[in-house]
Amino acid sequence: MAKVKVGLVQMTCTANKQENLEKAIAKVREAAKGGAQIICLQELFTSLYFCDVEDYDNFKLAEAIPGPSTDVLSAVAKELNVVIIASLFEKRAQGLYHNTTAVLDADGAYLGKYRKMHIPDDPGFYEKFYFTPGDLGYKVFKTKYATIGVLICWDQWYPEAARITALMGAEILFYPTAIGWATTQDEATNVEQYNAWQTIQRSHAVANGVHVVSVNRAGEEAGLKFWGGSFFSNPFGTVIYQASHHDEEVVVQELDLDKSDYYRSHWPFMRDRRIDSYQPITKRFIDEE
Repeated sequence: MAKVKVGLVQMTCTANKQENLEKAIAKVREAAKGGAQIICLQELFTSLYFCDVEDYDNFKLAEAIPGPSTDVLSAVAKELNVVIIASLFEKRAQGLYHNTTAVLDADGAYLGKYRKMHIPDDPGFYEKFYFTPGDLGYKVFKTKYATIGVLICWDQWYPEAARITALMGAEILFYPTAIGWATTQDEATNVEQYNAWQTIQRSHAVANGVHVVSVNRAGEEAGLKFWGGSFFSNPFGTVIYQASHHDEEVVVQELDLDKSDYYRSHWPFMRDRRIDSYQPITKRFIDEE
């Protein structure tokens, strides 16, 4: 049986980068104490979600990857014998920045990084001001405990990203995320948006026959109430656990990776893919001739 215990950390953040890092490490320790072998932190966990405004000073939050934060987290990963998935603001070169997630193996080794491919630009989410779209392609990481795929927030709305990552051999799809409701929205709109967010990710689990772990932040920042709601989905879209919309949580769940073979055999979507017919998907839009 290929079973792995996965931890997620859903937390609030402050304007103090060091304070956030120390808080995340404490929660990683809590997850490890609970038996977690792979632990995923939320998107951009070392800071407030700064993309709510276009402010040049926020570029000072960025750092090299590997760099100071990954060095500290690598030592923690090695000490605790856990894999850490860490979403950070990457400074690649002067004037060149990415929204990037680093993966640190259980022996402390830096396995590499994934740069967010899909970059949003909406009121309160001005990410195109800060982030250059990823140029590393989709990635999987062969950790001590499982082969994992990492995608980031806005990527979670794109079935193509999940499909390609699963086809590369990912046994679990992780989505570090920072998303929430505008405090001016009515309750019905909030519920509808959260349900859409969760449904699209559960659909990735179903279509690809893999577990999905989505890790969102909580708390209110600048008129945006992050909706928490981090969750685990099994390979047929069943929510194994869903976190609170309001509270910080450290959750550990055991995932049975052999379930992928079961669901892919009984619902053989992978077998029946018509790869010879999918070329039109590479077009921006299929215009009438």
